[in-house]
Amino acid sequence: MSMVARFLSRRRTRPEVDPARGLRAAAEWLARAQDATGCGGVSAYYDVVKRVWAGAYPETTGYIIPTLLRYAEFSGQHEYRERAIRMAEWESEIQLPEGGVRAGTMDATKIAPTIFNTGQVLFGWLSAWQQTRDVRFRDSLVRAADWLVAAQDADGAWRRFASPFAAHGLNTYNTRVAFALAKVGHALQEPRYLDAAARNVQWALTQISPNGWLENNDLEDNDRPLTHTIAYATRGILEVGLIVSNNHFVDTATRIARAVAQTQRQDGALPGRLDPAWKAASRWTCVTGNAQMAIIWQLLAAKTGDSNWKAAAESAVRFNLSIQDVTAADAGMRGGMPGSYPRSGGYMKHRYPNWAAKFFMDALMLQLDAD
Repeated sequence: MSMVARFLSRRRTRPEVDPARGLRAAAEWLARAQDATGCGGVSAYYDVVKRVWAGAYPETTGYIIPTLLRYAEFSGQHEYRERAIRMAEWESEIQLPEGGVRAGTMDATKIAPTIFNTGQVLFGWLSAWQQTRDVRFRDSLVRAADWLVAAQDADGAWRRFASPFAAHGLNTYNTRVAFALAKVGHALQEPRYLDAAARNVQWALTQISPNGWLENNDLEDNDRPLTHTIAYATRGILEVGLIVSNNHFVDTATRIARAVAQTQRQDGALPGRLDPAWKAASRWTCVTGNAQMAIIWQLLAAKTGDSNWKAAAESAVRFNLSIQDVTAADAGMRGGMPGSYPRSGGYMKHRYPNWAAKFFMDALMLQLDAD
């Protein structure tokens, strides 16, 4: 066995963390990340080297909202419901006049509405409105959804209003925006949103290779996309397929999910980046991608009854639990999840991003519910 193969297949030696304890520690980390900003939004990440919290991040604060609302019910700790509603109020306060959500963090120098970020905040406004029936949240989500539909090209792609902080303007992982639109369309019984969501997935499937590989699917390197963005795209295709009852979408997402599962290491982690032949393109793992794929595999396990999906998901979650430090003296690390493992890896190097904790919590709650 080569040195690289030994590296990729070696097992973690850290003791396993109890899932319930890991879930609680991640929730507490997100609470600290919110408190660090003082505005209601959640800090984008904690920088371990500089020992500082980044500015509030509208995009990911948006999709943290449903996670904390669910955790409040799951744990019985109503503080997290109050935190989530405060996040939703903040999102409405900073929504741009045209209905979109700005790119980057609040300390970014450029303010520009962005497709992907707007889609992610839809998840938050929808869940907050469903919980409270507060009209301001419904108004915000309708304005944002209308802006997304108006910005969509005739073929279903979004080419305008790309993030100025991403290398590529055309992205198949925008199917996660389609997922949000489909959820809103289903909740509000608005066919325009459902149609827009389905058209985006139809366009995304024009970018697929015979082996299930999606083109234009990374923040920086489309030839070696992150499992993070692969999972964004895959779940978007799957969830839209389930909402609009399109079996072709569901089957395609299943095929991609199976290809990714075949790259899973013995320790449960995935390579952080994959190439067009579905081969490892990095030594490090993307911790967020592990959690996101675990969610997808759990959804497929519930839909199909196939225990192989459940085994893959549990293995990925177990790996992430094994690298979570729930006793660190540094509160910016304690209970959080690093961008890469090792932390010096190529994604969010030496940083603990809030979205890693969010998807980790989602995966854990799905697993604990199933158990």
